[in-house]
Amino acid sequence: MTRQSFAEELESAADRIADMPRADLQIILRRAALMLRNVSGVPLEPATADTLVLREWLETNAYLPVRTIDEESEIDGSA
Repeated sequence: MTRQSFAEELESAADRIADMPRADLQIILRRAALMLRNVSGVPLEPATADTLVLREWLETNAYLPVRTIDEESEIDGSA
């Protein structure tokens, strides 16, 4: 399964979330976490990957507000 086809599957699941069985949703979310874990150059702990997938899903389905980053603004503190 390609990343594109998997992204389409996730979007389709989001469109029919009310009709989707919980077990199917769990499978899709776990597959998404696995794909994120396997991205080269971005090693993620399993809990982190699962959290990122869940947060993205919640934002996509309007359960959480979408975060925006203002790249032009000044920030306080240091890195």
